[in-house]
Amino acid sequence: MAIPETQWIWKNGAFIPWADAHVHILSHAVQFGSAAFEGIRCYSTPRGSAIFRLREHLQRLIHSCHIYRTDIPYSMDELIEACRSTVVKNDIPFCYIRPMVVRGLGAMGMAPNDSPIEVYVPVWPWGAYLGDDALAAGVDACVSSWHRMAPNTVPSLAKIAGNYLSGQLIKTEAMANGYAEGIALGPGGMVSEGAGQNVFLVQDGTLITTPLDGTLLSGITRASIIALAARAGIPFREQAIPREMLYTADEVFFTGTAVELTPVRSIDRIRIGAGKPGPITLQVQKDFLDIVHGRAEDTFGWLTYVR
Repeated sequence: MAIPETQWIWKNGAFIPWADAHVHILSHAVQFGSAAFEGIRCYSTPRGSAIFRLREHLQRLIHSCHIYRTDIPYSMDELIEACRSTVVKNDIPFCYIRPMVVRGLGAMGMAPNDSPIEVYVPVWPWGAYLGDDALAAGVDACVSSWHRMAPNTVPSLAKIAGNYLSGQLIKTEAMANGYAEGIALGPGGMVSEGAGQNVFLVQDGTLITTPLDGTLLSGITRASIIALAARAGIPFREQAIPREMLYTADEVFFTGTAVELTPVRSIDRIRIGAGKPGPITLQVQKDFLDIVHGRAEDTFGWLTYVR
């Protein structure tokens, strides 16, 4: 699916036409992957367009850059306003927001210090990532032959473009074999995450997910689901998850900005539970979607209205 073009992109404090957002072929970002980014959803609600957990996403962007010794030349408030104003400028009620910090043309070698820091905020409309019926019916997934990175190789808590080469391998292998998505194991053989999503399972009424063990991203949606489960009184724990525990789980689902909360109905062609979204999956999915679409009170303060 090609990215649908919108009209304006925020770049370094000003709006430029979509077609003018160019990066040099010899930029450090293109040569060496020196680009941090975020994926953020803006939802249409009865009160107007609202961005989900904008501050938390931008804080993670700042942290990602900090790990790579890159100082973003804009404050948190300036970045928040850049995202809000770009949605308003493009006049789209719901969209995907992709703040990006890239190293431009300059340095020849590995150290990016001589490459300028460029900050972009594009937005575009984006529906259900895994298909229109995925949220309701669930998807078929597989365990990938590709493992996630080992701790202290590249930082998994930094949302950096180069990390997603791993996700490309996981996703394209899954699609080539007839699955919607792949689930990767860590170097120790335990469940890590999907190509670009965190993984949860339900066993005997308890919600379970992998701890932040240096192989997976600390998802904003992941944290939101944990908070919703706590509010609903659903037992929860983090633990190392062996592969076979996926097959025997009562329920499995993905979480992430793009997938939101997408149930998994089978893994490696083994039916999960009843082969359809289970009761805990449906409960936390409804609680999440009701908040982001403005159908329920946002008691967590997760929504930032653009106007």
